[in-house]
Amino acid sequence: MSVVKVTKKRIYSPKIRQLDIPMKIAYLASQITIPSSPHRRGDAFEHDFMMESLRKAESAEVTDISWDDDIDFSQFDAAIIGTCWDYQDRFAEFLKKLTLIDRQTLLLNPLALIGWNADKSYLKDLEDSGTPIIPTLFIDNPGPADLDKAFQHFQCEKLVVKRQVGASAEGQSLIHQNDLFPHFNRPMMLQPFMPAISSEGEISFIFIGGTFSHAVLKRPADGDYRIQSSYGGQESMINPPASDIEAARNTLSRFETPPLYARVDMLRGEDGILLIMELELIEPYLYPEQCPELGGKIMGAIRKMLS
Repeated sequence: MSVVKVTKKRIYSPKIRQLDIPMKIAYLASQITIPSSPHRRGDAFEHDFMMESLRKAESAEVTDISWDDDIDFSQFDAAIIGTCWDYQDRFAEFLKKLTLIDRQTLLLNPLALIGWNADKSYLKDLEDSGTPIIPTLFIDNPGPADLDKAFQHFQCEKLVVKRQVGASAEGQSLIHQNDLFPHFNRPMMLQPFMPAISSEGEISFIFIGGTFSHAVLKRPADGDYRIQSSYGGQESMINPPASDIEAARNTLSRFETPPLYARVDMLRGEDGILLIMELELIEPYLYPEQCPELGGKIMGAIRKMLS
């Protein structure tokens, strides 16, 4: 994998050089997560938890704004891509708007990184660079024949089929070998079902400014395999061993500049090695309830970027 360059021109704001004057930060949300919306999704309380954490930081004034609102972002010192949880179905429009915001203020994470991370085929780049990932086949518009080949390729009884551009397990399917195979009308990823999701669970490692912050263990509800809260998933704080943290950190060592935030989602293989499920750099939930200091860490990292 070539190094992903995420540097951009420095944006200097004279007022933020004075530590006693708060930064003005925009937190990009969406029409389905913003509190004023009549169409909030069921897990939008996670947006509220993030905003509560960010607003606790004394060094910043944080305003949540739907990414598709027509406003001048130059009034902000930086814009954090937050709960933009409808971007996957409006991707071209989303990138166009981020390009505009990027011209007006410091966009975090940077636009180049967003373009790379949005399509989960980035996992091929990670694998090519030596990072262990969950075994994955990337197929455009897979049909029954492709699924049958995947079962043979992975020698498994269950497949997980995911959108290559997707979020929150939307459009995801768990398919058994004796099921009637559907046809998918978009690029998908095919992966063998990993038993660790039901036994140990998925581990999320959160990094702020390239520094490890905290880790969360996520388990699915009984009878399910999806770990998102909207499907009944539960999460808890864990203290992973240094070797696990280093395995997650190695994924970020390939970037020229550490991103503001990164969530490295991993599952343990049968041999005990942690495998990348996803590297979340666009709009991940960062589990502030498991880390009361999260907002301060984020604002401290932004101030460094702006200084």
